[in-house]
Amino acid sequence: MLRIFQDRILRYLLGIFIIITLANILSACSALSVINTLTPRSTYSGTMDVAYGAHSRQQLDIFRPNSASHPAPPTGYPVVVFFYGGSWNFGKRIDYRFIGEALAARGILTIVADYRLYPEVRYPDFLDDCAQAVAWVHHNLSSLGADPKKLYLMGHSAGAYNVAMLSLDERWLVKQGLSPAIIRGWVGLSGPYDFLPIKNELVKPVFFHPNYPLDSQPIDYVSRAAPRAFLGVSVNDDLINPQRNTKQIAEKLQALEVEVVLKEYPRSNHITIIAAFFRMLRLIGPVLDDVVFFVKE
Repeated sequence: MLRIFQDRILRYLLGIFIIITLANILSACSALSVINTLTPRSTYSGTMDVAYGAHSRQQLDIFRPNSASHPAPPTGYPVVVFFYGGSWNFGKRIDYRFIGEALAARGILTIVADYRLYPEVRYPDFLDDCAQAVAWVHHNLSSLGADPKKLYLMGHSAGAYNVAMLSLDERWLVKQGLSPAIIRGWVGLSGPYDFLPIKNELVKPVFFHPNYPLDSQPIDYVSRAAPRAFLGVSVNDDLINPQRNTKQIAEKLQALEVEVVLKEYPRSNHITIIAAFFRMLRLIGPVLDDVVFFVKE
């Protein structure tokens, strides 16, 4: 019996080593493909390729909790709409099935949405896409079996910027006939919230370098009306400055008495903070546990 237990531990540690090695030597897309290949499919029921708009990239995937292990609460499941990062230059929802699985396996109905990217669009068109996706979810909460009072937005990196703007700046949801008041809370992981002037060469053309739109920074829209926030960040993030972005916006929200949960993860980096949702990489940090607690609290 002890030998079987030891073998399982060794296989688990070997899997972690393989994934971390792949994440370090392969492109991000290749590493995500490996992670998704190893992600189970029995923990959720999925509805894929649902259109929320006319464009081919205006589609989303729905991950419903397994009703046998997570019966629907009387008011419906809490729901998270997730937007990925990629410097607004790349990314696709199929690479983030592990996010949908991780949250659905904890009893959270999860939506993973695509949005248009550069060079097809620039700021602020991708925000209109995200707002349109959120509006679609909001209008379909009943049929999805979701709790209308527990709609959360979540994003990583550029996706965290997107959800911050939708949560703090009413312009985007107002275009959809809604307001940020429909959002119970937002989750930002390693997001850029105050990043002008831009140093990342991929991001510069997205925001019209050097003629930056001055209305483009989430930190400028912090107010007492902001939804509660969960802000997660790697202390080792060398792509997006944690102090200037995450900690600064957290302090500004707290100063206005908005509920904020700030979590720092010392064993992660800009990429692995989101990879920690994958089962074999959760030793990186309790990111999933912390987000689930925030959503279900």
